[in-house]
Amino acid sequence: MTVLAIDTSTNVMGISLIKDQSVIGETITFINKNHSVRLMPAISSLMEECNIKPKELSKIVVAKGPGSYTGVRIGVTVAKSLAFTLKIPIIGVSSLKVLAANGRYFNGLVCPLFDARRNLLFTGLYDFRGQVINEVLEDCNIDRSIWIEKLKSYNEQILFIGNDVSIHKEFIIEHLKDKALFAKESMNNQRPSELFTCSLEEKEESVHNFSPEYLRLSEAEANWLASQEK
Repeated sequence: MTVLAIDTSTNVMGISLIKDQSVIGETITFINKNHSVRLMPAISSLMEECNIKPKELSKIVVAKGPGSYTGVRIGVTVAKSLAFTLKIPIIGVSSLKVLAANGRYFNGLVCPLFDARRNLLFTGLYDFRGQVINEVLEDCNIDRSIWIEKLKSYNEQILFIGNDVSIHKEFIIEHLKDKALFAKESMNNQRPSELFTCSLEEKEESVHNFSPEYLRLSEAEANWLASQEK
C-alpha cells in the first residue's frame, strides 16, 4: 500500500509518501507563499525522488480543516482530483488533530490552535491513551476567553501547540498560569507523516461527497447572510 498525505490547511505545506506503513519521503515548508502554485510541483518532485508512479498510489489522505479557507480548499481540491482520477479512496483528517499528534508523548492534555483573528481561535483538546489520540473537546471556532474558561475546569497540565500560539501566549499564561505549557518550536508544524498515522483511525469517504470542514462561514458568506437579513 502506498499513500500520499497532503496538508495545506495553514502556511505549513506538508506532503508525505508512505509505503507499507513506512515513511519514504516527506516535504514540509512554513513560508507565506501560494500553495496553489507550489503544491502539485512539490508532489511531483517528491514522487519522482521516491520513484513512485501515480498508478502505484493506493490512497489519498488530506487535512480537511479547519485553517486558512484558501489553504484548506487547495489541499482538498488536489486530493479529490487525484483520488477521482486514480479511482482510489480518500480519507480526511482534522488539521487540528494532526497538529495535536505532535504532542503524542506529553503526559497531559494537548491543545492545538490556529489563530482565527479578532481574538477567535480554531482549537480543540486532545489526550493520548497509549498511542491512540482521543478528542476531549471537539474542534471549534471560539472566542479565546470562552475557551480559556473551559480549560480552567481541567486539573491536568495543558500543552499548547502551533505556530499561532505565540499570538495568544501572554493571555494564556495570565489565565492558566503554571497549568499552561508550550511546545518547542520544532513541534509547531503539522507533519504529513502524522497525518497518515491519524488517518488510520478514520474511515474512507466518497470522493464526490467529501468536503472541507471550515467550522465557520467565510467573511464573504457572513457578509452576504447579513445583507440578506437586512
